[in-house]
Amino acid sequence: MTALPTTEARGTEQATPAAPAKSRRKKVVVVALMVVLLAAAAWWFLRPKGPHEPEPGAIMPLDATQINLAGSHYLKIGLALQLTTDAEEVDGSKALDATIDLFSGKSLAQVSEPVQRRALKNRLTNELSEVYDGDVMGVYFTEFVTQ
Repeated sequence: MTALPTTEARGTEQATPAAPAKSRRKKVVVVALMVVLLAAAAWWFLRPKGPHEPEPGAIMPLDATQINLAGSHYLKIGLALQLTTDAEEVDGSKALDATIDLFSGKSLAQVSEPVQRRALKNRLTNELSEVYDGDVMGVYFTEFVTQ
């Protein structure tokens, strides 16, 4: 005949099955914590670093052109385009067309005064950036003669 286990023995038998359940939960918590930490580290190192600022590339000079101003005056203007490093070959005719559109019909005073000339240059730079889809980031006047 076998003896029945005492209450002490029964108490230890009941405690032993509960121990693996606790260690299993502990393992799940540790694994979940490791997954969260790995995901956070991956996000930190692979996140976008902010907006990509274009870097200056080649400067493309354009031939000078003459533009009719108001009052029988004219402007002879030469341009150089500051391209970005991402820029491919650009066609200068778009820049000359935008320049002619912007300066045509302006008065001699509007193109001669430095403050207004800088404003026109900034406007031309913005227009060319749009026309060339961001490939042009600056405009330089290489020739600027009025008569």
